[in-house]
Amino acid sequence: MAGKFTEQGGAATMDPSLLRRWVTSRLLNRLTDPGRRNAAAARAEQQRLQTGAGHIVEYFHQLDDPYSLLAAQCIGPLLAHYDISIRWHLVPGPSGANLPEPELLPALARDDAVAAAPFYGLQCPPLFAPSAALLQRAQRIFSATPEAGLVEAAEALSSAVLTNNADALDVLARRHGESSDAERDAMLASGEARRTALHHYSGAMFYYGGEWYWGVDRLYHLEQRLQALDALRRPMNACLYPRPPIRTGPRRDKGTMTLEFYASLRSPYTALIYDTVVSLARESGINLVVRPVLPMVMRGVSATRDKGFYIFSDAAREAAALGVPYGPFYDPIGEPVRRCYSLLPLAEAKGKKVELMSSFLRAAFAEGRNTTRKRTLKRIAQRAGLSWREAKAQLGKSGWESALEANREAMYAFNCWGVPAFRLLDSNGATLVTAWGQDRLWLVAEVLQKTLAEAAQQES
Repeated sequence: MAGKFTEQGGAATMDPSLLRRWVTSRLLNRLTDPGRRNAAAARAEQQRLQTGAGHIVEYFHQLDDPYSLLAAQCIGPLLAHYDISIRWHLVPGPSGANLPEPELLPALARDDAVAAAPFYGLQCPPLFAPSAALLQRAQRIFSATPEAGLVEAAEALSSAVLTNNADALDVLARRHGESSDAERDAMLASGEARRTALHHYSGAMFYYGGEWYWGVDRLYHLEQRLQALDALRRPMNACLYPRPPIRTGPRRDKGTMTLEFYASLRSPYTALIYDTVVSLARESGINLVVRPVLPMVMRGVSATRDKGFYIFSDAAREAAALGVPYGPFYDPIGEPVRRCYSLLPLAEAKGKKVELMSSFLRAAFAEGRNTTRKRTLKRIAQRAGLSWREAKAQLGKSGWESALEANREAMYAFNCWGVPAFRLLDSNGATLVTAWGQDRLWLVAEVLQKTLAEAAQQES
């Protein structure tokens, strides 16, 4: 329930002052401005040319991270096709406020990596919770391995850790050697210090020329940048790891399947994918059930400044790639979100819940409108097809909180705590797939098409 959560303060404040809201919005708009990002990339290239350095990509590998297992498989092909060198860093996983649900993320990541890998042409066997002893040994082997051997060893070590394969580690130790605990700790500390200095917190991260790229899912951004710089070892007219398309055909459902869409009104990733989700459901003929939840900060989940900045800048980059409107932004955290949620009972009764959330997200994330103002909420409500007279009478009332808490609990039940999240159900209400993140909507679409194809085959 909304009332049980307390103010986090710091970078995670849920009810900022008017001045702080304005300053935060200005700062995030500056951070996510495409012109500023392009200018920063140009400066980085100019500095590289002035120093005579090559194209150096720094990579931060976390041995117990499923996404690092996938990312490591990409490095050999990247080196073969692009005129780059890799600077390796061994890092521990995120911690503290950068890891809000430490029990949920590892399980979700294991399932997600297995599901996503084939669509990128990668291998990922069934993964398990790793043994601490095996992880520590793998870290010692990694730290003993020369950089030239890490292209092969990193993937093998991660695979051994995540499949609890002690025999594989024995083989790798004989091949590469094994450092002392002190040497391992020094390498981990060095990698973490470098990552912190560059303002990040996660594993499976690539860093090039002032910009971060998360795992295989963001490599297409890095590839496009390298191609624009002609940093190629061979001619290329496509990316090695393109973002999978969100398929809406060729098959269409007849309203037998349901897509549950967990969304919040302050999530940049929700904002950039919201209307695409609505279009996918409409064009695919499935039922769409939008299940709103409170933003994480408003339900007691704190966030660091580095994490927040990365999420907002990455969302802007993803929105540009998808060709969806994003920016200017005016932060709706706190009271504006609660006031819009207070309109949900009315919107649902009028069949306008989907439209209300779309209208609010567009105002906050694509139009830069100040949602603390009543006239902005009036515009949002009317654009969604609601009567402002009725909406004004409902504004600020309670009664919506229990539904949002039920949605949160349902989301947590499939190991997910953040939005956007998805659950695709068959005609009997059984789960076909669950997924987290705007960059997994394509996976939902793939499972949908596969299910429809199998049903058609059974009928023929």
